[in-house]
Amino acid sequence: MISDAELSQALATLRTPRDCLRWAETTMRRHDSFLGHGTDDYWDEGLLLLLHVLSLPWETDPRVLDARLLPLEVEQFADLLRRRVNERIPAAYLVGKAWFCGFEFIVDERVLIPRSPIAELIEQRFEPWLVADDVSRVLDLCTGSGCIAISCAAVFPEALVDASDISADALAVCQQNIEAHGVEQQVTALLGDGLEAVQGRYDLIVCNPPYVDAADMASLPAEYRHEPVLALASGHDGLDFTRRLLKGAAEHLTEQGILVVEVGNSQAAVELSWPDIPFVWLTFEHGGEGVFLLTREQLEKYREQF
Repeated sequence: MISDAELSQALATLRTPRDCLRWAETTMRRHDSFLGHGTDDYWDEGLLLLLHVLSLPWETDPRVLDARLLPLEVEQFADLLRRRVNERIPAAYLVGKAWFCGFEFIVDERVLIPRSPIAELIEQRFEPWLVADDVSRVLDLCTGSGCIAISCAAVFPEALVDASDISADALAVCQQNIEAHGVEQQVTALLGDGLEAVQGRYDLIVCNPPYVDAADMASLPAEYRHEPVLALASGHDGLDFTRRLLKGAAEHLTEQGILVVEVGNSQAAVELSWPDIPFVWLTFEHGGEGVFLLTREQLEKYREQF
C-alpha cells in the first residue's frame, strides 16, 4: 500500500507530469497492480489518471510532460493513484470513462470495462461474414455499457440496434451512453434475461456474455472484483449462459444471419462440450482470442446437440 509518509513525500516533491508518471509506474510495479482493463503498461495506466486530472486528451502535445503542475493537480493525481494501488480500483472506474472502437463511453462499477476483441470485428463491419449494406437489425446481447451496440450503430448507420441486458443497473449506464452519442433513434435498450426480451429476427447477434468459470472466478486479481459478478461468472465451466444462447439463437436470426460470441478462456470448454460442431474461431491482428462465429444454418443443423 502507498503509506501516508510516501504520499506526503510525493506531494512535497512531484512537480511535472513526467515526475508524476515516473512515480506512478514505479509505485504500481512495486505493488503488483494488475493491468487488463484497457491499458497494457503502467505508464499508460498512470497517463490515463493524469490526463483526467488535467482535462487533457490522449493526443496532447508531449511538451506538456515538463510543464509545472499546480499543487492541487498533484494532490488530485496522487489521490487517484493511491486509490488505484491501495484499493485495486481499475483506472477506468476512477476516471469514469473508457474507450472502445475509438469512442468514449461512460463506465462505472455497474458495468464491465470495455476491452473485447470484438471491437476489431466491428471496425471491419463483420466482413466477409456479412454484407454491410444488407444489415438492417443487430442485437447486442449482454450489452453492459452499450459499447458494442453503439459501435455497431456507427458502422451500420441504416440498421436498428437492440441492446439487451438482465441488469437494470447496467442498462441505466447503457442509456446514458446512448444519449451521450445521440443514437436514441437507432439504439434501443431492452431489459431481459438472455433472449427473452427480444422479438423478431436479426442479421447479426453479437454477445460478450458472462463466461468466467468457477476456478478462474476464485483466482481473479483484485481489480476484477470491482466489476459486477453477474457479468463475469457463468457456472462451473463458464458456459451456463452460452448453452442457453446456442439453443435459442437460430429462431432470432435471419436466413443469412450470424451469431458472434466471446467466451475467452472458456474456449477449451466449448471445444470439449461440442467437439463435432465446426465453430469458426476468429483471429485478431491486435490481440485477443476465444471468439466464435456460427451461422443460422449451423445453429439449426446442430440444435439438438446444444
